[in-house]
Amino acid sequence: QVQLVESGGGLVQSGGSLRLSCAASGSTFSSYNMGWFRQAPGKEREFVARISWSGGATYYADSVKGRFTISRDNAENTVYLQMNSLKPEDTAVYYCNAEYRYSSLRQYWGQGTQVTVSS
Repeated sequence: QVQLVESGGGLVQSGGSLRLSCAASGSTFSSYNMGWFRQAPGKEREFVARISWSGGATYYADSVKGRFTISRDNAENTVYLQMNSLKPEDTAVYYCNAEYRYSSLRQYWGQGTQVTVSS
């Protein structure tokens, strides 16, 4: 079992920045690929970014590439999402995801943190 707790969401003006954090507990953090997803009102949950268990590989949705950066600190059991140049269309609930590196069937989700970008 992995417990994930997100923090760092809030209200920001267009063009501003936020840094989301996701603290993990309950299992070996470095055994999990970590990701961020988001869900806007009336829309399906969508992929935002992912980082491999070692931190050696990162992947981004086209909509955030060049603006968002995912990173992790395995010593602190935490994954981060630095969001710059925020746009109103980035408004959503952001969820942290942990996927076991040996089986994608073992996944865990956080409770989400709200990000609102005003125009």
